[in-house]
Amino acid sequence: MKLKICGMKYPENILEVGSLLPDYMGFIFWEKSARYFDGILPELPKSIKKTGVFVNETIPIILEKTEKYNLQAIQLHGHESAAFCLELKTKLDASIEIIKVFSADENFDFSVLEPFEAVCDYFLFDTKGKLPGGNGTTFDWKILQKYPSTKPFFLSGGIGIEELDAVTEILKTNLPIYAIDINSKFEIEPGLKNIELCRDVALQRLKVIS
Repeated sequence: MKLKICGMKYPENILEVGSLLPDYMGFIFWEKSARYFDGILPELPKSIKKTGVFVNETIPIILEKTEKYNLQAIQLHGHESAAFCLELKTKLDASIEIIKVFSADENFDFSVLEPFEAVCDYFLFDTKGKLPGGNGTTFDWKILQKYPSTKPFFLSGGIGIEELDAVTEILKTNLPIYAIDINSKFEIEPGLKNIELCRDVALQRLKVIS
């Protein structure tokens, strides 16, 4: 199981969390977010994939941020089409991963995934809410029993310490869960992560791997 810690904002906190060696670290480039990142990104261990989170952004802006911050993954958290993903994929270096987000609830239609199969590397399932992420609530993971694909995905949406036992259980299924994505439940305030809570989940990840 991989670990993504998203919504990073403050340089010192970024370095603290970076010392825990999450597999992915997310930076939100959506100006309406309380976790909007527009600062100086400190040097991080090369094993951490810096992930830019965009919401209905233009391809030129995504490419600009990718180059400026040397991003290794792009997370599309808006209403981007499969055609958009394909165009972006052709303009990015082949090593840069594309993660397409889908907001899930009990009425989620898994057939919408099919056009994206060939144009992104991973799916990410987040809780459908007022905002495009960081709502702090989980969705009913039982709906994932209907997952029709073999494409690996990130599990997101309100995951906190109290959900880790449930995470351990769902990882025992045959679902191709690639990573868990944590954010608001591990914060002191938006963008400022609680390093002790993040350390707890990092240790839990090591237990799962072993």
